[in-house]
Amino acid sequence: MLYNWDPDARIIRFSTTADRVKVKQLRNDPRAALHVSADDHWSFAVAEGEAEISELTTTPGDAIGRELLNMLPAEVRSDLGQAFFEQLVTERRVVIRLKVSRLYGTALDVTAG
Repeated sequence: MLYNWDPDARIIRFSTTADRVKVKQLRNDPRAALHVSADDHWSFAVAEGEAEISELTTTPGDAIGRELLNMLPAEVRSDLGQAFFEQLVTERRVVIRLKVSRLYGTALDVTAG
């Protein structure tokens, strides 16, 4: 699953499709957690908080489509065109925004804000 961490806003954004079970579950109960482990399985980070689900991207290049595009690394974004936005609409993409209230684990960068 594609996700993007915004440390200043303390939001993790996920790209998914509107028909996924996780979307239905989060609409019923927005409490969520993301657990990320390193290859060694000893280092990990956990982010907990409440999630919100965006509206569908319905028009190529709309605000949700641009938010999804901005989740990608800059070097990838520059190569994507109108077809990318059209695909997002076809796939019925949404953004899950996890507003992180608790962050813990062994793999956190303690020097960051």
